[in-house]
Amino acid sequence: MASATYEVAQVLERNRESLTDYCANSWQLRTLHALRKCRTAALGGHIDRCNNPFCQHLHLSYNSCRNRHCPKCQGHKREEWIRAREKELLKVPYFHVVFTLPSELNRLCLYEPKLVYGLLFKTAWQIINGFSSNPKFLGASPGMIAILHTWGQNLSLHPHLHCIVPGGGINQNGKWKSAKSKGKYLFPVKAMSKVFRARFVAALRKEIQPQTANFYESLFKQHWVVYCKRPFLGPSQVVEYLGRYTHKIAISNHRIKNLQDNAVTFSVKDYRHGGKKSILKLPDAEFIRRFALHILPKAFVRIRHYGILSSYHKRTSLAELQEILGKINLPERPPLQHRVCPTCKKGQLETIVLFGIRGPPEGWENELQKQK
Repeated sequence: MASATYEVAQVLERNRESLTDYCANSWQLRTLHALRKCRTAALGGHIDRCNNPFCQHLHLSYNSCRNRHCPKCQGHKREEWIRAREKELLKVPYFHVVFTLPSELNRLCLYEPKLVYGLLFKTAWQIINGFSSNPKFLGASPGMIAILHTWGQNLSLHPHLHCIVPGGGINQNGKWKSAKSKGKYLFPVKAMSKVFRARFVAALRKEIQPQTANFYESLFKQHWVVYCKRPFLGPSQVVEYLGRYTHKIAISNHRIKNLQDNAVTFSVKDYRHGGKKSILKLPDAEFIRRFALHILPKAFVRIRHYGILSSYHKRTSLAELQEILGKINLPERPPLQHRVCPTCKKGQLETIVLFGIRGPPEGWENELQKQK
């Protein structure tokens, strides 16, 4: 993909003196400064040389911030993660289930994000596991990969969980049991919504004393959205979904269309009206404030694996399960390109010099200039 014309980092850089005003805590501030400095001299860098004897080209690169909220640092991580998940796919239908929190909980998400988002993961797995264990619906132990997103297209707070659920599970005899209608149907969405609301509110009651007397009663008046899409058409579609959602951040650089007049203009999709595209313009201050809403608490895990897709089962029974259900023939992927020489497209880059904020040593600067 071609590099973006405008970047989130440019907005942060031109507002670097006032970033404190838009952050709720020091962790958010540290994150914004890391994104601002990404791939600039402020983080130091390295010089690589192509190992192709017919090329030997030198390449100077500034270090990335490696922050999971950075628009420029997700591509390579995403590809590595997807390739690891491809090896774990089962030859069964997969469902896409979405659990969404009502907007009445947004204020609580701002003050207690770790608690609320943690309960969202916990409750979603309780629902999937509970319905799967019920013989009326499946009667088997399921699996789930859950990915937390906290944003809407306009960068407003919209916490929801994207879940990938295999269409079946392992029964008490250790054998695979497929979901109903040969894997074409998972669970009744209306029933899931009601149980989701009841369990989440019950768990929240144990943790937080509400400010108003009718806070929890008001939550029961809302319709809690659980959405279950039709099963994926095949393993390749599951992988495509993983690529779109796993390492996604609040806004990509490619969505930004203009940075004039101390404002950010970016594209927006309205999913309520068939994905209709429009343009939204926000002042820098409001853009940064909204962006900071989606910086997760330190060390909070936003991609989690459960049941037969958890790390334990991958180590103990995944290979056996894949053998029983049959092998998946996925197309062979080319090697990752992040270390391929951009000049000759054949050799691999090898780091030969590391340098700090002061820049590369003088001798190497001369070598780079000669090469140009």
